[in-house]
Amino acid sequence: MTLLFASGRPGRRVAAAVLCGLALGALANVAVAIASPAAASGPEVREHVLSNGMKFLLVPRHLAPTVAAGWVARVGSVNERPGITGISHLFEHMMFKGTRTIGTRDYALDERLIAEQEALQEQMRAEMSAQRLALRRGEIDEIASPEAKTPRYRALEAKFDSLVAAQRENMIKNEFNLVLQKNGATRINAFTSEDMTFYFWSVPANKLELWFWMESDRLMNPVFREFYSERDVVYEERRLGVESTPLGKFRESFDAMFWDASPYTWSVIGYASDLPFITKAQADEYYAFYYAPNNICAVLVGDFDPEQALELAEKYFGRIPRGARPVPEMITMEPRQPAEKRFRAAAETNPAVTARWHTVARVHRDVPALEVLAELLNGDTGRLKRNLVLGQGIATSARAAQDARKYEGMFEIEADCKDGHAPEDLELALHGELERLQRETVGDDELQSVKNRYLTRTYRQLDNGFFLMLRYGAAEALGSWRDADRIDREIQAVSARDVQRVAQQYFRPENRAVAIWTRAADATPEDPALAGLPPEAKTMVQRSLARLDGLTEAAQVQDMIGRLESMGGQLPPQWKPAMDYVRGKAQQKLAELQGADK
Repeated sequence: MTLLFASGRPGRRVAAAVLCGLALGALANVAVAIASPAAASGPEVREHVLSNGMKFLLVPRHLAPTVAAGWVARVGSVNERPGITGISHLFEHMMFKGTRTIGTRDYALDERLIAEQEALQEQMRAEMSAQRLALRRGEIDEIASPEAKTPRYRALEAKFDSLVAAQRENMIKNEFNLVLQKNGATRINAFTSEDMTFYFWSVPANKLELWFWMESDRLMNPVFREFYSERDVVYEERRLGVESTPLGKFRESFDAMFWDASPYTWSVIGYASDLPFITKAQADEYYAFYYAPNNICAVLVGDFDPEQALELAEKYFGRIPRGARPVPEMITMEPRQPAEKRFRAAAETNPAVTARWHTVARVHRDVPALEVLAELLNGDTGRLKRNLVLGQGIATSARAAQDARKYEGMFEIEADCKDGHAPEDLELALHGELERLQRETVGDDELQSVKNRYLTRTYRQLDNGFFLMLRYGAAEALGSWRDADRIDREIQAVSARDVQRVAQQYFRPENRAVAIWTRAADATPEDPALAGLPPEAKTMVQRSLARLDGLTEAAQVQDMIGRLESMGGQLPPQWKPAMDYVRGKAQQKLAELQGADK
């Protein structure tokens, strides 16, 4: 699952594991069973559906005077189409801009300025359409470059900028977040993935009605202020996260190669050709369709009375009209793969291998066995580290991930080469580990140890109200909230033969795509401090450093350091070295900027 975040303020992109709490650390291996039929049954969940179709999941837990509250819209990049890719993530930004009563000094002025902006944008789009035709004729080389703008476009752009300035004068910046923070709310955040967009925060129990009012207000009366300038912010995120990282643009191409027909082919951030040209009219239509209450599920976990919560749900969310049309069924499916696919790229990175196999959707019966297989390969005691890193000594790190999405799935293994070893040799070793699982059944002790580790994570997850809220909301977006508990139970029943069967069924050569990453001739060698970090942590470091490189003021760097420090307590231990590395680089740049100012 790919995740883009907005933390505190919209558009902030953080570590690529928003559900890091769903993978909290495990106990040391033990080869005895610690499961029982009810061990992973989960807490009691009360489900209620309002007359407008909005679903509520209520989990009262009177352990602390707080409530973890969130709502998930069943919409992500998979629901987009060419021309508006990236629009789901753009909404994650826009939903923090306020409502008719929050974020503005004069809503009537807001309406007038937005209408005037739209009129100018329509003229600007006509100019840009002519530029696309000029590009196809070969009259210009790059449509997005400043040099490609016509004199008329520049004049229209100047008028538009003046309207944006007037709108900002009328805005109360970040008022939505400020209201929450003044009332004790924490963990104000959101994320977008291929299949969902999730908004959440924790609130003191005596402020629960504030959550109902604030969230229902921004669903019913959102005002997309600064729409086009925020669209440009998202485009800049794409530049920093894709074009400016060593493997970003290559991974995007690899994704497109891996999926033949599925709309998972484009990334959550969207295509560079689409993002700068999404219109507010398209956004309004998309919002009305996918942010209707019948496409949303809310989750409350914590210290509250269920009956009172349902009364508040009816009072606030019940007033929102049901969507005029149902969300259409996803019909396009990934075909059976006819042949292996190969991808090769030279980049500013250490040699590495990424191998992917097509698997199944989240609701499929084989997901528990595939999860167990991933657990067998992963971690400090998993086969990848034991055999490739410590045993053969050909890799510095290796990890496996079973990514079961709403409509399709994939299994991925990534490994970094140790100096002196070729990625082709590492690839053969990766395939060898899977072929061993296809030939030989897993021993009872190893299989039980894996189940124990998984069960331990489940227990810790169920003990944390905030991550319990995320758990059930995400599961509901992918199928049903009940799947979270069902899969945990079924994992405990997975047999060695089940693991062997799925290894044989899915890890066939024609079902895979392999990327070989080699170091470009002019690439700077990787900092040894990053050796051994998980690939997703390295990606986070690369994106953070690209963002840091674009900061020119000491105050901006200080703000970044503060946000990194606030994030530190929310990340699992294995991410701490990556976070410390970025913070050190940021402190180094801060010292340089402060020294230059003296």
